Amino acid sequence: MAGHQDGTTTSSSNDATILPAGTQAPNFTLNAAPDRSMTLTELRGKPVVLAFYPADWSPVCGDQMALYNEILPEFREQGAELLGISVDSAWCHRAFADARKLRFPLLADFEPKGEVSRAYGAYDNSGVSQRALFVIDASGVIRWSYLSPMGVNPGADGILAALERLTPDQRGAKGSTSTSASSGSRAGAAPTTNDAGAVR
Repeated sequence: MAGHQDGTTTSSSNDATILPAGTQAPNFTLNAAPDRSMTLTELRGKPVVLAFYPADWSPVCGDQMALYNEILPEFREQGAELLGISVDSAWCHRAFADARKLRFPLLADFEPKGEVSRAYGAYDNSGVSQRALFVIDASGVIRWSYLSPMGVNPGADGILAALERLTPDQRGAKGSTSTSASSGSRAGAAPTTNDAGAVR
């Protein structure tokens, strides 16, 4: 997989291309629990991190979500909301989140299967979400995106660096300008890239 200046990465396995930086993030409403849904535009005014991943109970996904859970305070220092997304059901997400003690929402891209993943270019032909990361600014524009190989934990360095590069306007009124989150390296860190130009 090769990274590009606009933050996208293409997959040689199925020629998928995720949405690049500078693109307006497609809105969606997904179940965050069996009895509760979440809409992306409800989070306008602060940065949002979308972490698409293949499956709740796979070893790599478990490690990736556990890492994000561990450093959740660093995302919050940047004023960002973290959302995990896979094609698993809301009930599966609840069991996985309870077992892993996750403190951020896992959204079910379950029915129609993979609809949101497809909108972001992050759906794999095998029937699961790809391991794709997006940093969306306070106005709903993608500022960084990265597609990791399925079997590789992309870590958090790329996400944290992208959050730190957001301008005050891009991070919203409540965003912090703290740079302490970049002090340590995370395993399997995704490469950092430059922001793209204006919204398409």
